[in-house]
Amino acid sequence: MMSAIEVTVMDEFADDYVNRLRAAFPGHVFHAAHNHVEALQLCARSRVLVAFAHDVSEELVAAMPALEWISAVTTGTDHLNTLTNLPAHVRITSARGIHGPQMSEMAIFYMIALSRNFRLTFENQKKHVWQRRPQSLLLGKTVVIAGIGLIAEEMALRFKAFGMTTVGVSDARKVGRGFDEIVPRSQLKAAASRANFLIALVPYTPQTHHMIDSGVLSAMPAHGFFINLARGNVVDEQALIAHLRQGKIAGAGLDVFATEPLPQDSPLWDMDNVIVTPRIGGMSDVYAMQVLPLIEQNFTAFAAGNRSAMVNIVR
Repeated sequence: MMSAIEVTVMDEFADDYVNRLRAAFPGHVFHAAHNHVEALQLCARSRVLVAFAHDVSEELVAAMPALEWISAVTTGTDHLNTLTNLPAHVRITSARGIHGPQMSEMAIFYMIALSRNFRLTFENQKKHVWQRRPQSLLLGKTVVIAGIGLIAEEMALRFKAFGMTTVGVSDARKVGRGFDEIVPRSQLKAAASRANFLIALVPYTPQTHHMIDSGVLSAMPAHGFFINLARGNVVDEQALIAHLRQGKIAGAGLDVFATEPLPQDSPLWDMDNVIVTPRIGGMSDVYAMQVLPLIEQNFTAFAAGNRSAMVNIVR
């Protein structure tokens, strides 16, 4: 008879995960921890931790001597590489592939809000000002996406529905769903020069540090908008601020920053041509339902002792 596996789920909405997992796997034990403190109290015998990667601490790892698998409910797992006490044998999986809908909608929100200057529209509403202005369409515009993966493909397909031209930038891919063309990173500046919208989606690595630098920003047309849904340090933030201040690009939609939370004294807060959001691009009101099929698939393989059959393996 298979021995029961204990699992700690650490999330504000842990009950949503645990209720479904208990129903799907009645022979195992699932603990709902709504925060770090609760997780520390419940995790001592757990072999599995389900959590956002950036919420996993060295203290939590130390409290889990039986830990064998971290099921990160995020695409990025780079934070886990900084944990000095995480044993090498611990399997790590990610939630890669689930964020396409929310990231796409976030990008479309930025694109429409920036190009139509919704900030002015809202200010006019507050002042009871009736001011009709020409409205910029996405139809016929060119969007350049730096970094081609599942999320970028989901975006490109949605952008095509708006009648946009889609250009990808990647050294790893030559074709992708929804893309009219894909060019190598060596042609990033040339691609940026065509962009009504330039979107950063690359993972953060030493190779992508400040990938969007002054040279790339300078290549953009003055009417172009930059959108960052990747990581803060993918863009040279000071160069971006300078280009925004000088009107060298039309504006920016920023969900990630070099320092988070964004410092109170950052000039980005007060720029009329910038939309600042607090790293919400990957969030959704049905997040648990989006990620649970992945967790269930991997738990089935893990419980059967078939770790090689797990998906989204990071290590």
